[in-house]
Amino acid sequence: MTTILNKALAGGVITEPLPEEGEIKRLGARLSEIVRRRFAGALVVRHVDAGSCNGCELEIHATNNAFYDLERFGVHFAASPRHADVLLITGPVSANMATALARTWEATPAPKLAVAVGDCAADGGVFGRDNYAVAGAAGDFVPVAVVVPGCPPSPAAIIRGLLAALEENAASQVDAAARD
Repeated sequence: MTTILNKALAGGVITEPLPEEGEIKRLGARLSEIVRRRFAGALVVRHVDAGSCNGCELEIHATNNAFYDLERFGVHFAASPRHADVLLITGPVSANMATALARTWEATPAPKLAVAVGDCAADGGVFGRDNYAVAGAAGDFVPVAVVVPGCPPSPAAIIRGLLAALEENAASQVDAAARD
């Protein structure tokens, strides 16, 4: 035990640097404006762990810590997909979660968006697509609007991905209205 403690103390603190606080405020201002305008001030997110290692979940959880505080921008997490506007999907979709993910998508009311968070949700990541337990990537089961790359992506990257999905969706709605 002492050996492990000494090794940890000798290595020092190893963390990634925080993003510039101004960047989070700029992202948050844009996110807040979209949420206020299009979602009556509250965007509801449902997270779906489709078979991950929990690295991405820790980063999603960090989006609600005191530094990032996603709630101040009007983004809330819900336990039920029936209340959600956006699904955040993590992990490669395991064979046991494929049906559950599809049902969660079906239970989410329209208009809805799906965001694949992390390399595993994007393409199988370190678990790979040729693994017997992996049924595929999130996009194989639901229409993914945006992929947030990383293993795991940082909380700032997750916020950027969420914002990109909302902005892309807003642009496609404007295009659809122009065609009508």
